[in-house]
Amino acid sequence: MGAHIFKFKQFEVDQSGCAMKINTDGVLLGALATANNPQSIVDVGTGTGVIALMLAQRFAVAHIGGVDIDQDSAEAADRNFKASPFLYRVYSSFNTFEGYFKNYYWKKHDLIVSNPPFHLDSLASPDEQKRLAKHTDGSFFKQLLRCADEYLTDTGTCQLILPLPTAALVKDLLPKYQLQLQREIFIKSFADSAPHREILTFGKEQKGIVEEEFVIYDAPKVYSLEYQIALGDFLTIF
Repeated sequence: MGAHIFKFKQFEVDQSGCAMKINTDGVLLGALATANNPQSIVDVGTGTGVIALMLAQRFAVAHIGGVDIDQDSAEAADRNFKASPFLYRVYSSFNTFEGYFKNYYWKKHDLIVSNPPFHLDSLASPDEQKRLAKHTDGSFFKQLLRCADEYLTDTGTCQLILPLPTAALVKDLLPKYQLQLQREIFIKSFADSAPHREILTFGKEQKGIVEEEFVIYDAPKVYSLEYQIALGDFLTIF
């Protein structure tokens, strides 16, 4: 087996040529995203396709489009989808997400997910963070929220895993659209750590906001029970 192959219990992912490798953020979103018997799912910035494949495993009737603006990633996702047990329900699109939604303008989706490659907290300069928030990240998320507003079903949700500064940006943007924050999962490395990621769930339905915590490790290199349960159907180490 090649060094670039990541083996899951029900499928394999070849990461060759992908800028966005499999990471904890992606597998957590794939495992923790919630939906009620979704029929149509869109994975924005699909990368290797791992989130789409995890959702295909979890939701047996869902048809899932993995969209990526990077051609190498879209082609890698396509190969991974075709090699999977879910090949008739997952498909890759080399496109902007705006272009993808416009191509299927008549279609509404039950779930939109994304592990976007925008990490404001990785920038050393606070001024650079502000600049990027106002420009690159700001425009990306404004467009994503606009598409969620237009192309989600009435009961559908958009779920994103984000660093906390980026999550704050998205929450600030929500009131500009017909979208309501429904759930926040704060991801922590250890029980006594500060959260470093957040999974946001929002949709058109007005609900009370549910706040939860998710802890990855009990001790260094010792995964928590909740992590083992969440990833138990996927990772071969469990």
